[in-house]
Amino acid sequence: MSHAGHLKELYGLPVFHFPEASGTAADLPRPGTVAWRIATEVYDAEETWEEVFARFCAAVDTTEVRALVVGAWQDAYESSSSKVMEALLAARGRLPALRALFLGDMTSEEAEISWITQGDVSPLLAGFPALEEFGVRGSQGLRFPALRHDALRALALESGGLPADVVRGVGASELPALEHLDLWLGTSWYGADSEAADLAPILSGDRFPNLRHLALRNSEIQDEVAAAVASAPVVARLDVLDLSMGTLGDEGAVALLGGQPLTHLKKLDLHHNYLSDPVRQRLTETLVTAGVEIDLDPDGAEEYEDEGTVERYVSVGE
Repeated sequence: MSHAGHLKELYGLPVFHFPEASGTAADLPRPGTVAWRIATEVYDAEETWEEVFARFCAAVDTTEVRALVVGAWQDAYESSSSKVMEALLAARGRLPALRALFLGDMTSEEAEISWITQGDVSPLLAGFPALEEFGVRGSQGLRFPALRHDALRALALESGGLPADVVRGVGASELPALEHLDLWLGTSWYGADSEAADLAPILSGDRFPNLRHLALRNSEIQDEVAAAVASAPVVARLDVLDLSMGTLGDEGAVALLGGQPLTHLKKLDLHHNYLSDPVRQRLTETLVTAGVEIDLDPDGAEEYEDEGTVERYVSVGE
């Protein structure tokens, strides 16, 4: 399955696609009322992303811009986001109100998620110390070394295969304001090589004292992740736990049920799963009756057979 379409909202603001060169300034909304999406074509682009961004800076009062969505840049399947990041950092003095940034908002028609080439994104967080929301789609070449950021409240790394060093970098970071963490761990077919043990710093509850929404999803080791989460200290302070989009089966779900109580959660998201009907029933009886909203999918995902071996797949891979 391919990843979702373009973002519709960022920082609580509707996404507005900055027009092509033929657009007029009269058509533009007020700068602080939308999340501005800046993009070019991946293939045969008539403008580079940096040229589109320059037009944007000339047409809009950037001092009022609160959210930016970086869409496709030219040759994103083989050229990293480095020039995009350089352009953003060069303009940071013109973006004093920027609070949210998403890097790599592309659909599968533009570039499959595992083809989107990124790089070391930490300079963006260093360059925008007031940033409250930061998201990245694509993990080819992605680096996220351990860092400190005092304002960041939401971090999302969407991938078909998140490298272990990125997972460890997030876990080793100091993000005291972080409330929402969303990691798409992915599959080894597309570069995922982390283990449940790599999540230990996150699950300990020590690193991110304000964490309320934890998503560790789209993983081919979802059962192992669920088992680690079952006894994780961080769970006691969560409002939302999301283990969806991966290969979760009865083993992981039973581990969750046998671990610490989950009845304090507002929501447990397990959609795209491989659960049997009896385990679904146990989850419903234990959690829904306690007032927890739970997403189990009506039918779950379907296993497939490959050369006599039954296989499961994550929701988003290529």
